[in-house]
Formats: sequence, C-alpha cells, structure tokens
Amino acid sequence: MRGLPIWKHDVEIAALHGGLSNESFVVIDGAERFVVRFGRDFPFHHVSRAREVMTARAAHAAGFAPEVVHAEPGIMVSRFIDGVTYGETDVRDNAHEIAALMRRFHQTMGAHVSGAGFMFWVFHVVRDYARTLEAGNSRMTGDLRGYVELAARLEAAQVAMPVVFGHHDLLPANFIHDGSRLWLIDFEYAGFGTAMFDLAGITSNAGFDQHQTREFLLTYLGHEADAAFLRSHAAMSCASLLREAMWSMISELNLDAPGVDYVAYTTENLERLERALEAYQNIYGKI
Repeated sequence: MRGLPIWKHDVEIAALHGGLSNESFVVIDGAERFVVRFGRDFPFHHVSRAREVMTARAAHAAGFAPEVVHAEPGIMVSRFIDGVTYGETDVRDNAHEIAALMRRFHQTMGAHVSGAGFMFWVFHVVRDYARTLEAGNSRMTGDLRGYVELAARLEAAQVAMPVVFGHHDLLPANFIHDGSRLWLIDFEYAGFGTAMFDLAGITSNAGFDQHQTREFLLTYLGHEADAAFLRSHAAMSCASLLREAMWSMISELNLDAPGVDYVAYTTENLERLERALEAYQNIYGKI
C-alpha cells in the first residue's frame, strides 16, 4: 500500500473491518482519506475484479458511488466516505430514501457501464453453486438437490420484468449515509437482470415485515404492488437468502477472510431462509 504511486505524503494505514470476502484499509494521505481494497478474481463466485472496477467507475459517473482514484490487478483505491455504514435497523428506518435511490440506480446505471454485458440471475447462480459444492465435497452435499429443486419452484413464481442493471449484493453495510446523501458501495456482483433480486435482497437482508415491504415497494414502483408482484417478491426473498447461504457454503471451501466464521454465516442464512419460507407458505401456500 505504501508503495502505490498515488500518494502525495507519508501515509497512515488502518484496517477497515466488516468485509466478508475482501481485505480493506483506510489510508490517510495528508488531508485526504481513501479506501484500499484488495481482492483477486473469484471464479467460484463469478467475480471479476476488472468488471468490478469498471462498474465502480460507472457508478461514480452516475452519481451513486465514491470515485475510484487508482486500480491495478488485485487493488482498487476509492475515496473514503465519512458517514454511517448502515445496519438492518438503518435500512428499515430509511426505506423510503433507499427505494428512491434504487429506482434511480435501475433507471440510469445501464447507460454508464461498458464492455461485455454480465448477467446476474440468482437461479443460475444457485444451480452453479450446487455443482461447485458437489465437486468440492462440501459438508452440505446431501442437501444440494433440495436447494436446486427449491430454486426451481421459486423461479417459477417470478413475474416478467424489464431487464435493468442491478447491484445484486444489497446487504445493509453496502449503504453509507454521509449526513446529506446516501451512497452505494461494493459492485462485485453487479450486472444486468431484473430489479426483483435487488428489491428482495434489501427487504430480506434487513428483516422487513409484511407492512414495511409493501411500503417499500410502493415507493419504488410508484403504485401499490399487485398480488402477483408480491408473490414474486416473496419468492425472490427466499431465493436471495438461499443464494446468501450457498455463497457462504462456497466461501467455506475457498475463502479465509480475517474474523469471518463462514460456517456460522451459513447457519444464520439457512435459519433466515426457513423463516422466509414459512412466511411465504402462510400467505401463498406450499412453495
């Protein structure tokens, strides 16, 4: 880090904690602060760092993300945002602002990205994760067929929607508020798809209840969601949690981020999935 060619002064460096797969550091260079993010390509997660850098630069040009000031293989340096990193409660309390931000993101981001178009479709991801887990002799191998069959039923519940450019990793910590505006960070999984995965990811990852979900969708859509849309969203919420759990299963085999317990994270998301499936079945019947 100290040897990067962009610094103007002797720098101070401190670890930035909280990431699930990458190592990040805050670097103070005179009066300016930056985030240095280390990360290699993760083919098992469909992650390309060159695509991530392109997307982060596009998101800055579109007004959603901090400026990328330097990038080279394995390293991306962005301006530091001095603000509040959201937790689940923050997302629920600021759902109206987040819904408006995501509507703008989906409407405008596609015009700023370049290069070959990457598509994110969670049901393909689940199927591909299952193949990778089986080949790697995962401890969860016995459950994989059930996950794939569940994903097929959740996919069948989806409604047709326009293709947009989405973020696809909307954990609460990827929203930061600086006191005057909201920012988005971390674009490893960004690509073309429908808006539903982002909408479901926000509500499922932040523990929205049924009323909060309806209000959030009302703000995003500009009108009340109909019954078919609500069913599709509930199914996608389950798919979002299934993907997060299987992401963690894959990470158990391939990653070793400091301070991250992937087995515990897998368990946490499987428990969330069970609750989401129960909520779905209470309203819509057996999935």
